[in-house]
Amino acid sequence: MDENRWPADRFEQERARLRGVAYRMLGSVAEADDAVQDAWLRLSRTDAEQIDNLAGWLTTVVARECLHQLRSRRRRREDPLETHLPDLVVSDPEPGPEQETLLADAVGLALLVVLDELSPGERLAFVLHDMFDVPFAEIADIVGRSPAATRQLASRARRRVHGADIPRPDPDLARQRQVVDAFYAAARAADFDALLRILDPEVVVRTDSGAARPATVVRGASAVAENARAPRGGSLRPLLVNGLIGALTSIDGRPYSVMAFTVTCDRIARIDVILDTRRVLEVAATLHRAG
Repeated sequence: MDENRWPADRFEQERARLRGVAYRMLGSVAEADDAVQDAWLRLSRTDAEQIDNLAGWLTTVVARECLHQLRSRRRRREDPLETHLPDLVVSDPEPGPEQETLLADAVGLALLVVLDELSPGERLAFVLHDMFDVPFAEIADIVGRSPAATRQLASRARRRVHGADIPRPDPDLARQRQVVDAFYAAARAADFDALLRILDPEVVVRTDSGAARPATVVRGASAVAENARAPRGGSLRPLLVNGLIGALTSIDGRPYSVMAFTVTCDRIARIDVILDTRRVLEVAATLHRAG
């Protein structure tokens, strides 16, 4: 192999994993890609022959950049991320090879919302250790704490994640789609009783209307069913949103919202709704480029 090519080839082998680390750390596709690109630029200026563990070195570089970004966010407090859904990873219901690669970076929206509520150190320790099996000794060097203190960061994060009681979706996507289709049919028919049969009694609907407005949350099957009405002139394009069954809804041909459903035990336990026009149009454009 050309000696000038092997670092680039090895980096490409690591790119998807690094992107997954950065996305879970930042909840932003664009910022995750920037962090990964920063790692490549640093590698290109480094004698790769002197790096014993290239995968670990790259992970450390990406993690440090993500930690810097998270700390900068907390200092600015311009847009409290805990009130808004993170970036979406979208795909058609039957993704092609390129879309499957993109979808591999997906992590549940509900989990990302909880991760956004952690401190930067807690989030880094949890993501690296619990999701990517990075040893605490290596994480400690990144956050500037002892391994024991780093272990405590991950432990606190783990308690908050588990305490959030995030519903786990059923594994059968086809069955999930049947439940969601039944929800749409009941909403179009304004069938309150049918909606109650489809919705989990403790269902949560979280709506993100953009940075200018706080997110809203509706809890309970009755409250959700009361507000589940299909708009006139509406149409649906099925898709996957962070691995969940979802849809891009349009009204009179114009993209209006993105919805993602968590289906558990054949009932809908959570619905995440994006009404932010900018983000909805970005999803529509992504789907258009994907064909």
